[in-house]
Amino acid sequence: MVGRKPSISIRRGEACLALFEPRAYLSLGHWYGSVARHLGGLRTAAGAVPPTGLLLASMLSVQVGAAVAKGLFHVLGPGGTVFLRIGFGALVLLAVERPRLRGYTRVDYAAVVLFGLVVAGMNTAFYNAIARLPLGIAVTAEFVGPLGVAMLGSRRRLDLLWGGLAATGIVLLAPIGSGSIDPVGIGFALAAGAGWAAYILLNVRVGRAFPAGAGLAMALAVAALAVLPLGAGEAGLLLDNPHLVLAGIGVAVLSTAVPFSLEHAALKRMPARTFGVLMSLEPAIAALVGAVVLAELLEARGLVALACVTIASAGAARFAK
Repeated sequence: MVGRKPSISIRRGEACLALFEPRAYLSLGHWYGSVARHLGGLRTAAGAVPPTGLLLASMLSVQVGAAVAKGLFHVLGPGGTVFLRIGFGALVLLAVERPRLRGYTRVDYAAVVLFGLVVAGMNTAFYNAIARLPLGIAVTAEFVGPLGVAMLGSRRRLDLLWGGLAATGIVLLAPIGSGSIDPVGIGFALAAGAGWAAYILLNVRVGRAFPAGAGLAMALAVAALAVLPLGAGEAGLLLDNPHLVLAGIGVAVLSTAVPFSLEHAALKRMPARTFGVLMSLEPAIAALVGAVVLAELLEARGLVALACVTIASAGAARFAK
């Protein structure tokens, strides 16, 4: 990160950063407090929207947040950006959830710490993946993680079809006979997928011990401490350029606080199976956002891989026991 100057323009993320530029009279603290208050009432306002719409909005918010984050990479790098995303995500969720810290067992706290470390590793791997790959390709490879959880322990022949489709998609993403797909990026995306699988399993454990989003808010605080060394080198740059800080808050809100609130509201009004099927659209939404926001158009090979993984994930969720 040495040699980067605060005056460097944001280039690809310039238009996205403009969304977070404050008025001269609006202080950072006032802006942050306003975000926390509005997010606190988001779940109530979501009651008027169909659950399908909430989930689609959640996935769109996540991928737009990833696109904005990618626009920061050449200034902050993936490490500095993931620190901004997790750090501000933790602050926003702690302000909204206000978790109670007492009254839990040591095993509960250990689960939260492990959960936080998984969140830190998953996000670090994903940001390193999208630094090397188009957003749609990275999310497609990452989606193997939750697909594996959906098929875990299955003994039915039908699930062999879904597993075969997913494997076909990953083989198509392998950099065989093509120099356009970065093998290191695919490795990071698959590592993020493994982290996503662990996230799902730990989320169940933490969700049983802590009310609502309290466990996630505490886990994000642990994750922020874990990635602190990645962002320490950018501290001076952030102090000299408050627009980067505001962009980091925007990424955190789009990628963490808003999706969590919308998914929480959607799950109250839809079956888990329907939720799983709709979540299978995430690679396609990522590809769409990548094309519109980042001008990342996928080749035929990438589109076929995306279709294979999406169909496999939807099928596994739809016909799950």
